[in-house]
Amino acid sequence: MPRRKRTAGSSSDGTEDSDFSADLEPTEGPESAHRRSSTRLTRASLRLSQSSQDLKQGADQDETPPRTPTGNAPSSESDIEVSSPSNDLDERLAKELSLKEAAAHDLSHRPKRRRFHESYNFNMKCPTPGCNSLGHLTGRHERHFSISGCPLYHNLSADECKAPTERQLRYKEKVTELRRKRNSGLNKEQKEKYMEHRQSHGTSREPLLENITSDYDLELFRKAQARASDDLDKLRLSGQVSEGSNMIKTIVFGRYELDTWYHSPYPEEYARLGRLYMCEFCLKYMKSQTILRRHMAKCVWKHPPGDEIYRKGNISVFEVDGKKNKIYCQNLCLLAKLFLDHKTLYYDVEPFLFYVMTEADNTGCHLVGYFSKEKNSFLNYNVSCILTMPQYMRQGYGKMLIDFSYLLSKVEEKVGSPERPLSDLGLISYRSYWKEVLLRYLNNFQGKEISIKEISQETAVNPVDIVSTLQSLQMLKYWKGKHLVLKRQDLIDDWKAKETKRGNGKTIDPTALKWTPPKGT
Repeated sequence: MPRRKRTAGSSSDGTEDSDFSADLEPTEGPESAHRRSSTRLTRASLRLSQSSQDLKQGADQDETPPRTPTGNAPSSESDIEVSSPSNDLDERLAKELSLKEAAAHDLSHRPKRRRFHESYNFNMKCPTPGCNSLGHLTGRHERHFSISGCPLYHNLSADECKAPTERQLRYKEKVTELRRKRNSGLNKEQKEKYMEHRQSHGTSREPLLENITSDYDLELFRKAQARASDDLDKLRLSGQVSEGSNMIKTIVFGRYELDTWYHSPYPEEYARLGRLYMCEFCLKYMKSQTILRRHMAKCVWKHPPGDEIYRKGNISVFEVDGKKNKIYCQNLCLLAKLFLDHKTLYYDVEPFLFYVMTEADNTGCHLVGYFSKEKNSFLNYNVSCILTMPQYMRQGYGKMLIDFSYLLSKVEEKVGSPERPLSDLGLISYRSYWKEVLLRYLNNFQGKEISIKEISQETAVNPVDIVSTLQSLQMLKYWKGKHLVLKRQDLIDDWKAKETKRGNGKTIDPTALKWTPPKGT
């Protein structure tokens, strides 16, 4: 029988050898590959030794036809090897060894399987807008490619997601241990000591902090206090924060940057900045130029809220109800306090009406000044608070506001007077206005006898204010038990000369007023 030739992958028992199936399996380390190749060589040697024993048995039995190494009878004479069994065994063993060594060499030189992050396509990016795919939510990977692992999507940074180091873990354990040592509560003596300290010093001293928290947290708080104090001192020395209670040093208002004069009770988080940014239309205050710029892009206000009751040229006056527009009026009062010393009204604005004067251009109605008055005043005060913005001072707007307040009193058929005390600038403005009113009245008066009551009814100025003005002008004399008003022509001539030089300046036109007194006033 012809001898069947043994294939490279077949074993002596007719089964498929597993040596060459390694091409389909994942590559292992060099030590594991060497171990497996040694195991295969040992099994092959055992199979060859069994075959040699079969050949020796066949040589001893002459009657039995010779068999091939596979145990089958030869199909023809050509399949029978002439060489001796020992030489045949050596040749096959060498052949098997060479095949095994070639397989092991092939396994050891095969390229290793690349890891996931090495073989991944780096062209892929995280779908979260603005994310650079760096970091991972678990902290164990350098990159991510999905929303589920994106730190930015979870409002975190890549550094925040990193796993803590051993040093950080040891520090955390130390802090936890220190916090465990804190006493759970205060005893009776400590509570009494704390209450006594609070009653003695009130808010002028810091409360006692011992035993309220752990020693570690208290020390950390003290360090933070010291650092904040040092930073604040540096800001004061550089001029970014003013000394004393007036923390707001400047305000940005429209196209102007104004220096403040007095303290205003803005919230502490705004007051400590030193500079505020305000919308000149809605009077909202902000912390930075960027916030103001974004606000101005969205703000729809171009004039104060309320009704426009007066307009002549580019000058308008709006009546704003403190009850209907509470936030605007509160912001207006806070703004006014920066330039007024005696103002005490900030938040209780509902009982007041605010008359806001503006100057209009192509961008909107810009705040010039305002005055407020009570809706129901038992003392007939026609002004509670009055202010002209610093950038519009010494231009005649203050007298326009005062004149407008007396115009409203004339329409109401009442005698008005400003609420006391007046500020320094307010007192100067009112005395100048009263002087002008009296000199104009005396210049136009043609009678022989003059009455203070008639002057009051004609001008709506309170008689007390008229008398004090006449006394300051030395036009009131007491003679023979009577008070006489002297008509000083020199003062009248000086006033007429100033009026001629001034020309038709800023005045209030009564015909431009469109207003009826509110009910209940």
